[in-house]
Amino acid sequence: MQWLINFLKSLYSLETLDTRFARSTTASQSSASDPFRISAPKLDKRSPLPGTNPSKWWTIEYCIYYLVFVIVVPTMVKQVYDISKPGSPDWDSFSKILSPGWIPGRQIDNSDEQYANFRDNLPYLITLLILHPLFRKLYGIFWRIDNYKFLDGSNTSLCHDPSPLAVADARLQHRTSFDFGFGIIFLMVLHGVSAAKVFLIFYTNFKIATRLSRSHVPVATWVFNFGILFANDFCRGYPFAMIARVLLPDVKAAQDIGAKIDSYSGLIPRWEVLFKISILRLISFNLDYYWAQAEGSSNLIENKHEAALIHSERDRVSYGAALRDFNLKTYFAYTLYSPLYLAGPILSFNDFVFQSRSCLPTTTTVRTSLYGLRFLIALLLAIIKSSPSWTQYTPYQLAMLGYFNLHAVWLKLLIPWRFFRLWTLVDGLDVPENMVRCMSDNYSTLAFWRGWHRSLNRWIVRYIYIPLGGNGDSKVRTMVNFLAVFTFIALWHDINLRLLAWGWLTTLFILPEVIAIIIFPRRKWKDWPKTFRVLCGIGAVGNILMMMVASLVGFVMGVDDVKEMVKGIFAGWSNAGFVTAAVMCLFISAQIMFEHREGEKRQGINLKC
Repeated sequence: MQWLINFLKSLYSLETLDTRFARSTTASQSSASDPFRISAPKLDKRSPLPGTNPSKWWTIEYCIYYLVFVIVVPTMVKQVYDISKPGSPDWDSFSKILSPGWIPGRQIDNSDEQYANFRDNLPYLITLLILHPLFRKLYGIFWRIDNYKFLDGSNTSLCHDPSPLAVADARLQHRTSFDFGFGIIFLMVLHGVSAAKVFLIFYTNFKIATRLSRSHVPVATWVFNFGILFANDFCRGYPFAMIARVLLPDVKAAQDIGAKIDSYSGLIPRWEVLFKISILRLISFNLDYYWAQAEGSSNLIENKHEAALIHSERDRVSYGAALRDFNLKTYFAYTLYSPLYLAGPILSFNDFVFQSRSCLPTTTTVRTSLYGLRFLIALLLAIIKSSPSWTQYTPYQLAMLGYFNLHAVWLKLLIPWRFFRLWTLVDGLDVPENMVRCMSDNYSTLAFWRGWHRSLNRWIVRYIYIPLGGNGDSKVRTMVNFLAVFTFIALWHDINLRLLAWGWLTTLFILPEVIAIIIFPRRKWKDWPKTFRVLCGIGAVGNILMMMVASLVGFVMGVDDVKEMVKGIFAGWSNAGFVTAAVMCLFISAQIMFEHREGEKRQGINLKC
C-alpha cells in the first residue's frame, strides 16, 4: 500500500507536472547532455516561506468542511448524471449527437468541433509522437553532431576537445536542421498548397525583423501581425479561387483552376484557424531580436554561452539567443517546430534556442513517463457540451449545467495542450505547462489568469504587459493595461462580439479584487488572522461567481443563454434556499483553497496562482 501512496504522490507532484512550479525562475540549473536519463531530478528542499501559518487540516473547522465535501460533491455529480441519462428533459434533443464512449453503457458528446478534431486525429498524432523522435535519432546516426566543422571552435580539426560554446553551437545546428526539414514536410502534409501562404507570411515577418530600421521593428511587427490576424479571418485563408476571382473576374477558367488548386489543401484545409498560435511565435522572434540588438546585450549573451550555462529560466527567456542565432534557418525551425505548431504551449524564441543548445536536466525518462500517464488519465474523462432548454430544470441542475460546462472547456483545452507538451518532453524540450490548477481550484481572478493558459500569460507579460508599463504608477494605469491585455486575448482567440464582451467583463470583474486589496491590505490585519480569512472567503465567493459568469459568456453559452440560466437559478424566493446553500459551499471551497496554498508555502512554494 505504501508503494501505491508514494507512486500517487509522484504522479501528482508539482515536479511531475512542471518543475518550474517547484523551482524559482531565478534558481540555477546546470545543462545536461543526455535527454533520456532515467532518474528524475531531485529539487533542493526549501524552507517555509515567511509568514506561513501552521497547518489547519486536522482542526475541527476543517473536519466540518470535509463532511460537507463528502455530502455535496457526490450530489453534484449525480445531478449531471441524471441530466445526461435517457428520460431526462432534453434527452431527445441531445441524444442525436452522442457517440460511443469508453465507459460501458455510457455515451459521450463529441460534437465540439475543436475537441472532435483533436480526438478523431489522435491515432495519427500518437503515431507522429512516436515517429518524430525516432526520425531525429536516425538523423543523428547518419549526420552526427561531431561532423560540424566548427565543433572545436576554430574551424580547423577535431583532434582536441571542443569548447563548450562550440558543442552548444553544434547541437543547435544539428537540431534546427532537423526541425527545419521535418517542419517543411509536416506543414505541407497539414495544409497542402496553402503551405506556400504560410511560408510567405513567415518570410515577410522575418524581413520585417532583419531589414527594417531597428526603431521601426516593434510597431511594424504589431501592425503586420495584427493585420494578418484580421486578414486571415476576413479572407478565410485566401483561397486561390477567390484570388482568381478578384484578379481575373471575367476569366472563369482561371477561377476553375483556382478551385482545383484549393482541393489540394492537405489534412487541415483551414490553416488560418491554427495560424493564431504562429502569430505569437512571429512576434516573439521579432521582439527578442529587437531587444538582443540593444547596446550591451550581445556581450552579455556571449559571456553566458561561453560558460556553457544559463542558470535560470529567466535568463533563458531574456538572454537565450545570441545575435548570430537570429538567422533564417533557426527562425523557420522555431516557427515550424512540429510538436508545438498546432496548439502550443508557447515557447519564446530565446528559450527555444537555449534548449536546442543545451538539454535541461528536467527532461528525464521517469518524469516524462509519469506526465504521459497523467495525460492518459485526463484523456479518459468525458466531454460534454450543452445548450439545454433552461425552463425544464431545477436551480441545482441549472447551476451544475453551467459549472460542468466550464469543466468541459477546461478539459478540452487541457488534453491537447498536455499531449503536445508530452511530445516536446519526449523530443527533449521542456516547455511551460499551460494548466497549473484544476478549474475548481481558483478563487482569485488575477491568479486564475496567471494559471490558465500559463504559457500565453507569460508571453503576454513579456511582450505586452511589461512594455505597456506593467503595474504602472497608479491603479488606473494598471487597469488600462489589463483592458489592453484582455482585449488582445479576446481578438486573438476570435474576432467576435461575444469574446470582446468576455474580455471587457473579465477586466471589469478584476476591479473589485483590486479595490479589495487596497482597502483590506494583509499587513493591517495581522493581529486578526481569522477575521481576515473570513473576509477573504467572502470576497472569494464573489470572485468565483464573477469568473464563472465571464467564462460562460465568452467560451460556453453566450450572453443570452447565461441570462436565461441566471434567471432560472435566481427566479423567485423559492430558490433562495438553494442560492444560500450554494454560496456557503463556495465559501467552504475557498477556505480549502486557502489552506492548500498555505500548505504549498510551508514547502517553500509560491505558485502565485
